[in-house]
Amino acid sequence: MAKVRTVLGDIEAKELGFTYSHEHLWANPPASQKDRDLELTDYEASVSELWRFKNAGGNALVDATTLDYGRDAKHLIRMAQETGVHLVMTTGFNKHIYFPTWVQALTIEEITQKLVRDLTIGMDGTSAKAGFLKSGSWDQLIHPLEEKVTRSMSRAQLQTGAPVWLHTEAGTMGQEMLDILEEEGVDLTKVAVGHSDRNADPYYHLQLAKRGAYVQFDGASKIKYYPDSVRVELIKNMIDHGYVKQLLVSADMGRKSYLHAYGGGPGFEYILQKFIPRLLDEGVSQEDIEMIFVKNPARWLAQF
Repeated sequence: MAKVRTVLGDIEAKELGFTYSHEHLWANPPASQKDRDLELTDYEASVSELWRFKNAGGNALVDATTLDYGRDAKHLIRMAQETGVHLVMTTGFNKHIYFPTWVQALTIEEITQKLVRDLTIGMDGTSAKAGFLKSGSWDQLIHPLEEKVTRSMSRAQLQTGAPVWLHTEAGTMGQEMLDILEEEGVDLTKVAVGHSDRNADPYYHLQLAKRGAYVQFDGASKIKYYPDSVRVELIKNMIDHGYVKQLLVSADMGRKSYLHAYGGGPGFEYILQKFIPRLLDEGVSQEDIEMIFVKNPARWLAQF
């Protein structure tokens, strides 16, 4: 039986429950990122936000903070122990502007082995193992170093069977990233293409889904891009075309200004308390909600 790999150990997929499939609890981007609103390094604030998620009905949360974005497993181990929420962490990379210098220096195979160690031995000096792999691309292009680590990530996937999540800047280059994974022999049904709703193109989403990948919409509540009415229509487009089993939805609230406990909003309760009621009100079935937030995350993550 395939398992989901959490920071406290492997669990049965059916134990995962209601899941946010892309969030951040702890992040500390490098100095190259001048916008420190992205820095989430207050333990009490982050664990308080996680408690809000649990109290609203959440069971599991996927933390997408990478090696180059200030990942620190010891804090998430403690949060999981304190709250009882299943936390799944990642190994891999975000985008080239964050990469440490060793990404340039090491070979593809050396980077691959680092990722494999995170998946099979433990991350950041702890025994917590990563539960999925991550790689990313830039806006309208794939930087050479991004291609390098994407190939490393692909080879780590082949060695371990771990699921994959892709960062696509502004929702671009999803197809091209899948092309690299396919060249390396990765089964695209193990892959989720993140930030896809940033590129609010229904045709684009269907093309990703036709290749077998999960399509993730992770911008719920972010009116600065466009209103949630657009996201509702994008979700219904996927459902209407028969791809509800390949749809993941989250909010990627990786900023202080998004989280109540850091003094912002709308916070982790938003999807549970406002977005899902709206989906139901606009004709999405409870069965589809269950598929998107319970069954799909479990199926995607339980691939070891």
